[in-house]
Amino acid sequence: MTSPHGLEGRVAIVTGASRGIGLAVAEALVGAGARVCVTARDPDGAARAAEALGGVGLAGSVADADHLREVTELTLREFGRIDVVVNNAATNEPYGPLMDVDPGSWSDAFAVNVEAPLRLVQHAWRVWMAEHGGAVVNVCTEGAGHVGPHVGAYGTSKAALLHLTRQLAGELAPKVRVNSVSPGLVRTEMARFVWEGAEEVLAAGLPLGRIGEPRDIARAVVWLASDAAEWITGADLLVDGGTRVRTAYASPGYAVHDRLRSQAPPHP
Repeated sequence: MTSPHGLEGRVAIVTGASRGIGLAVAEALVGAGARVCVTARDPDGAARAAEALGGVGLAGSVADADHLREVTELTLREFGRIDVVVNNAATNEPYGPLMDVDPGSWSDAFAVNVEAPLRLVQHAWRVWMAEHGGAVVNVCTEGAGHVGPHVGAYGTSKAALLHLTRQLAGELAPKVRVNSVSPGLVRTEMARFVWEGAEEVLAAGLPLGRIGEPRDIARAVVWLASDAAEWITGADLLVDGGTRVRTAYASPGYAVHDRLRSQAPPHP
């Protein structure tokens, strides 16, 4: 049966794809008919994901410019084209008040969350997309639209990624569509320190009654990457269970922010 997404025979690069949202996105793309190249910092995780998906993989940090070039070259060498780029890899460090943030850590956050997506799109554009077209989907965050406790570096860098999405959409049109997906709280390892032990409270504050699953975000990414969204560019799709409308549904308190005030992520 032909997929309704129009991705048969197309090729995608997905960063941060050894687990969580990235792996779910890669799985959904393959399910829609695409072939994938995955990248992640963990060599074993990248290899497992590539094998399970019937694709290729390369371990490394997206903050490393050489790694991004190598990923692009590998994809073109193995599959002969690059139709979709999904910038999912991210860091939520440094965590804490901005007045305590080390400048080096601040720069590291922007290197991963903002500069890496730009560099990867540049590579894909130069070797394939400028001539043949394609689609880019950046994974941002619902939190980029408001202030949250202890996540100032993360939120600010993701807000920059939102603007980068729109800027690239304007510059690369009409050949390449560039959009973003902004998840709310999703059951991932990166966010475990927020949701673990508090799911019922967190879910009760959302109109749709549960926190997100990686597959929720993956479906949105695949849709934006597909021909079904062929007249959409420069858009941000909020996939958050109704976070922005919660005040019409429940009490004005926001349980996620309460958790951020009292919990901290484990050090990487």
